[in-house]
Amino acid sequence: MAIRSPIVSILAHVDHGKTSILDAIRGSFVAKKEAGGITQMIGASYVSIEEVEKVGGQFAKKMNIQLKIPGLLFIDTPGHEVFTNLRERGGSIADMAILVIDIMQGVQPQTIESIRILKQYKTPFIVAANKVDLIRGWKEQNTTSFSESLEKQQEYVVQILDEKMYEIMGKLSEYGFDSERFDRIKDFSKQISIIPTSAKTKEGIGELLMMIAGLSQKYLEKTLNIEVNGAAKGSIIEVKGEKGMGTTIDVIIYEGIIRRGEEIMFLTKNGVKSTKVRGLLLPNISPKKPEEKYVNVDQITAAAGVKILAPELEDAIPGSPINVISNFEEDKRTIENQFKEVIFEKEHNGVIVRAESLGSIEAILALLKEKKIPVKDAGVGKITKKEVIEAYSLSQNNKYLGVVFGFNIDVLPEAREEAENLGVPIIWSNIIYKIVENYEEWVRENKEIEKKKMLENLSWPGRIKILEGCCFRMCKPAIFGVEILEGKINVGDKLMNDKGEIVGEIKAMQDKKENIKEAKKGMQIAISSPEINIGKSACEGEKLFVYLTRDEIKLWNDKKEILDDDEKRILAEIEKRVLTKVF
Repeated sequence: MAIRSPIVSILAHVDHGKTSILDAIRGSFVAKKEAGGITQMIGASYVSIEEVEKVGGQFAKKMNIQLKIPGLLFIDTPGHEVFTNLRERGGSIADMAILVIDIMQGVQPQTIESIRILKQYKTPFIVAANKVDLIRGWKEQNTTSFSESLEKQQEYVVQILDEKMYEIMGKLSEYGFDSERFDRIKDFSKQISIIPTSAKTKEGIGELLMMIAGLSQKYLEKTLNIEVNGAAKGSIIEVKGEKGMGTTIDVIIYEGIIRRGEEIMFLTKNGVKSTKVRGLLLPNISPKKPEEKYVNVDQITAAAGVKILAPELEDAIPGSPINVISNFEEDKRTIENQFKEVIFEKEHNGVIVRAESLGSIEAILALLKEKKIPVKDAGVGKITKKEVIEAYSLSQNNKYLGVVFGFNIDVLPEAREEAENLGVPIIWSNIIYKIVENYEEWVRENKEIEKKKMLENLSWPGRIKILEGCCFRMCKPAIFGVEILEGKINVGDKLMNDKGEIVGEIKAMQDKKENIKEAKKGMQIAISSPEINIGKSACEGEKLFVYLTRDEIKLWNDKKEILDDDEKRILAEIEKRVLTKVF
């Protein structure tokens, strides 16, 4: 057994500095002219622990950190996409994450998305509160240490920094995370560390590297222990064509060793597939043959990023696990069991989901389950005409399920055209929770439109109470105060009692002496009805229902989804009285 490098993913809202932080980490070694300090891999950058200690050594001595891990493997490709590629059911390929937050802008939509995903996968993370150099009065210091730089800042600058930090801490607490500036934490297992940084000046990069290294070593020791010579396990980051090679897969290997010529297994839309490795490719950084993009190696050991060249990779699914085969049937069963729920989870009626990786599909399905939105079909890949036609078919039974969700994938032109022709909504976003928010907003808007249309022809389910001591006229017409208990009432509605007997019709309504046409739940208003005689056909304190005809009840039952729960209950009460009453 040996300890491998932790795999670190960087997540952030757009323009908050995710790429800049990674560039700053790389640049720290370039600036020190350290040869071999960083190794470029496919989709990843490897930093040796010696270089980490050189950049953050002063902080390491102060905190008495003794590092044993060989280095840090930073994922270069988009953090969110990589993070939602699964290592196994319920986990990501990232051992730890750095959540980058612009200290001036604070938590933004994609920051929230990242926090939710970190929480869902229970992945440890630290926060880089980036762009401290933009704080008013901040004086750049020639150091990679935040602590050293802070000592030389004026008091009012420190105060502004603290205010910005407390804002971030407050937002994190809304999602159940207790956090604090790293140098004020007493128990790192209970609080999230926030390291103020500047990707531009490199201040704080030393502490950031040492914190991610130290915490991963201390709290992830079991995860990082691997069988070095065992069969490799990894996750497919990207499937793409390379000129002169055909389809290749970019892979992060997190366990074991993979060799050229070995047989690998991965997931496709049609199930598990196997093929033989023809080449293991890394970026070519040799000045001798600059025209060659890649260099072929014989083997790769975890943790590492590599491009795999092999036949029949076209159907490989991003996010799929990839294993060097030890026992074909056993390995096949393992992969199928891990992802059966994601690939085959279907309901008779539900929305259609397409996303860029299996991990993304799982994250979306978890959110949709939480929101009680049923799913008919979920898969990886572009939105095509087929998905639109299927959604249209579903809309014939339930308009609100005839929808296609798309996360971070292409929508083909013919799919857009078909969607416009058939009136099928394609709800797309590169933020998972935004898809659901946009869908819920679409549902609300359409239900409101339906409500307005139905109000033109139908009475609305409702129940009122005649207020005691608020009878202004007993009859011809009766004028009295009521409270709307559920639903709505409108001028022209007929009212019936608990026995299903019609007692009168609403001729007029007033709210604060103003004539109104409609009154909703919670309002107290005055109504007039020529047919009602207070004390005979209706009494103070009595509860009356809006009368609905049998045809109206049938129409409401067909459109029940636009009613809230109280209105559905009252509709059932009205139906029970109307259908059992013989007029």
